[in-house]
Amino acid sequence: MIRVLFVCTGNICRSPTAEGVFRALLDAEGLGRAIEADSAGTHGYHVGDPPDTRSQAAAARRGIDLSGQRSRLFGAGDFETFDYVLAMDRMNYRTLSIACPARSRGRLSLFLDFAPSLGFDEVPDPYYGAEDGFEEVLDIVEAASGGLLAAIRETHL
Repeated sequence: MIRVLFVCTGNICRSPTAEGVFRALLDAEGLGRAIEADSAGTHGYHVGDPPDTRSQAAAARRGIDLSGQRSRLFGAGDFETFDYVLAMDRMNYRTLSIACPARSRGRLSLFLDFAPSLGFDEVPDPYYGAEDGFEEVLDIVEAASGGLLAAIRETHL
């Protein structure tokens, strides 16, 4: 089983969206039993809360249900549990890098490393912006999810 963890700040917008999109892709490809996805936040602002209602609504318009997810705080053990720890932006990457044991460095990267054709390396945080920001996050996450799955297939499957 390959395990993937998506990480943003509060785990209510970007990372649960990435988890939901990637799970939907895995299900569509028949890989739900071979690859597992989860998400977490570097800060515990929303622990136990569902994803932001705007994230849920945007995902639902694309047939993706985020309602069963609950925010959780990233834990040091996640570096051992997950094969891929994917930060949504450089700030969260730095936070994770500080806590990352040397033996787990190869597991940590920016999520958008898997979508170099986008031309940028951060998933923007839509929390304080307009509704269209949540649609933009979905577009970005869908592109990166395809690249991530291709990399996993090449490396592990």
